[in-house]
Amino acid sequence: MKKAFLYLLFAVAGIGQVTAQANFTKTAKGALYSILKAGGGAKIKEGEVITFHFIQKNDRDSVLGSSYQMGKPAQVQVQPSRSVADLMEVFSILSVNDSALVRVPTDSVFVGHEESRPPFLPKGSYLNFTIKILKVQTLEQAMAERTAAMEKERTEKAAAAEKMRGAETSTIAKYIADNRLAPLSTASGLKYVITTPSTGRKPLAGDTLLVNYAGRTMDGKLFDSSIEEVAKAGGLQQPGRTYEPIKVVVGNSEVIRGWDEGLLLVNEGSKAKFIIPSALAYGERGAGEDIKPYSPLVFDIELVKVIPGVHKKAVTKKAASRKPAAKKGSVKKVTTKKKVTSK
Repeated sequence: MKKAFLYLLFAVAGIGQVTAQANFTKTAKGALYSILKAGGGAKIKEGEVITFHFIQKNDRDSVLGSSYQMGKPAQVQVQPSRSVADLMEVFSILSVNDSALVRVPTDSVFVGHEESRPPFLPKGSYLNFTIKILKVQTLEQAMAERTAAMEKERTEKAAAAEKMRGAETSTIAKYIADNRLAPLSTASGLKYVITTPSTGRKPLAGDTLLVNYAGRTMDGKLFDSSIEEVAKAGGLQQPGRTYEPIKVVVGNSEVIRGWDEGLLLVNEGSKAKFIIPSALAYGERGAGEDIKPYSPLVFDIELVKVIPGVHKKAVTKKAASRKPAAKKGSVKKVTTKKKVTSK
């Protein structure tokens, strides 16, 4: 990156002098070009894919665009030229390893829509390009290379994800050991401890729950709380937040999966600690600055109240046998679940 940046500075500093000294040839559409350094290879053909670096400037030497600044070269399939600005005329004149200076008259670019002309490209001015052809490939070669690169990226991401998942398991185990906890575990991987038992009503899916909570990362950083005292003690700034128990329709995918599962395990009036693996929280994407990808989370919750909802009655085998069969060709309705955070 440093080498590319230095090259950019050199190119920017010298382009005015090069323009003054260059001998230009005009294309059929009116672009001017000068070969700065010839690579000596075969000319680029229509249909081939070229990879190239470029710097685009106006006549005042202001950089308007640069592949060096973007951190990667541009790539395009050479096609018949549709306008002087697409540079296709010039590409077909070049070969691999060629460097060229191209000047495109802005009067040709904005013909018919002068209202779009920006102040930094006045009438009579040019768009100036320095181009370096890095690679010339057939379309098949370019597609194969892209597929290989995508597969490599996918493999690397999968390996990184697997490494983070392994670290997550160790992080959870360490947290449990450091805090001398003896949590219960569910089949999904949720771990929980009932810190204050209660004999109150246990919720069912569809009930509305009032819940107080405090959410922390494994290193103890508080990232969310419905309790003002906890928020202040943890240095959590939540401007405009109303501190009160939040309402959750449990089992309705209004909150992260770890909550939907865990809240069904506690009674009204109980307090509990949920240790939620990332697969039941925010997964590979994370959430904001505090919750990184593959971050397990800890929630201290209090189930303040259970408001019974409408529950679906179980269908007996006898009742099910009386249910009319669906008509041929009918489509079963599929409901898309909307994932909502606990905030």
